[in-house]
Amino acid sequence: MGIVAGLDSSPDFTRIVVCDADTGTVLRQGYAPHPLDGAEGGGRPSDVDPQAWLLSLGEAAGGGLLEGVQAIGVSAQQNGLVPLDVQGNTVRPALVGGDKRAQVAAADLIDALGGREAWAQAVGSVPQAAQPVTKLRWLNKTEPDAARRTAMLLQAHDWLVWQLLGRPVRRTTDRGGASGTGYWSAATGGYRPDLIELALGHGAALPEVLGPADAAGTTPEGLLISAGTGETMAAAFGLGIGLGDAVVSLGASGSVMAVHTEALVDSTGMITSLADATGMHLPVVSTLNAARALRGAAEMLGVPDLEGLSDLAMKSTPGSHGLVLLPYLEGERTPNLPHTAGTLAGLRRESMRPEHLARAAFEGMLCGLADALDVLRGRGVDVRRIFLLGQAAELPAVQAVAPALFGAPVVVPQPADYAALGAARQAAWALGASQGTLDPRNPPNWQGPVAQVLEPGEELAVGQAVRQQYVSVREQTHPGAFRA
Repeated sequence: MGIVAGLDSSPDFTRIVVCDADTGTVLRQGYAPHPLDGAEGGGRPSDVDPQAWLLSLGEAAGGGLLEGVQAIGVSAQQNGLVPLDVQGNTVRPALVGGDKRAQVAAADLIDALGGREAWAQAVGSVPQAAQPVTKLRWLNKTEPDAARRTAMLLQAHDWLVWQLLGRPVRRTTDRGGASGTGYWSAATGGYRPDLIELALGHGAALPEVLGPADAAGTTPEGLLISAGTGETMAAAFGLGIGLGDAVVSLGASGSVMAVHTEALVDSTGMITSLADATGMHLPVVSTLNAARALRGAAEMLGVPDLEGLSDLAMKSTPGSHGLVLLPYLEGERTPNLPHTAGTLAGLRRESMRPEHLARAAFEGMLCGLADALDVLRGRGVDVRRIFLLGQAAELPAVQAVAPALFGAPVVVPQPADYAALGAARQAAWALGASQGTLDPRNPPNWQGPVAQVLEPGEELAVGQAVRQQYVSVREQTHPGAFRA
């Protein structure tokens, strides 16, 4: 069919993969960092000039990387809001990243619509600080002049697609990106303009929501650009997950997502009901504490890195000699305990050894994510196989503990930029659909990732006993935390 490219514009870098459209074989790759100018304290900035994304894209595509490419798919950081004026110019830098400035705005929006359940029914999610709808509320209250001049709303991947096409009159997005905004419902497939007015103080133009195999347009050079999507949806598509699969991501915080046949309404706010890149749904449950808990334990024990912590933990035994760590170091979102702290229970003289605390950190982190998995399972989501992503997924202690605690086979894919691969797969789908060689209802059948598969095996009963020990401490410390 030809050659396609997928670009992933993350908060820190742009990565491009050029692939065979029929098989997904990676032919070439490009990379360029994003500038971090403007970050307070040298960290990641909350406000970024979108032109920096284009500059990084150009650098990553240098040296003839895109020669022979027929279609491009775009994946980009989620929750990046690009407010435009009536001429299509940015009214201020894009609001991006895990921006905590809008926490008060999120609470205001929840109250303004009548509570968490009202939001869950309206758009499948309860406002969080990072979401575009909450950023609009913050903009309205904090930068009213910029809010008044805002006439059009795009996200990061929408803006990049629009730029690649030469800023046409038509502006587009996809179901996946739209479902994370807080003003589009995956259940109804429609926008809620009233929520934009509630947040921004007035209405704004919105991009057209394209289907999974639709093209956003064609460049003057004849290069097809697919709909694009958010990083989460692109990564799921790049991994090739389907019904029965879940993905557990181990960043500083954690997340669990799974493919499902319908949008879920969750009045507790623990489930964010996203759409995926194939026409299905992608409910997500997030935790605030994943590898963050491991790094804290490593610092407490004077271990230089997570590899050392893993080695130490492997000297202990399942159950950590009775030690249980509730890893709620930054409060917690699943369960909803924003003002709590972590708990270390079960201290006895024989358990007060470094290896037992190290093991308790791994078991606590994974039990917290098992809680998140149970939230999805409790709503009828089928979970038969679990993909484990993130640098911590490679640690022996994680791989030793996870299958038995999760109660399912665990797949550890070889590290790769699955978001860029998902964007390339989307480009191949749109290209094939436009040529009549692919069914718009069925994506290209690409080869799956190289992966290690870990079975629960005989350790399943032991793992479930460890999990019960954790649940018992959690219920004693935070009774009824998972009740709506």
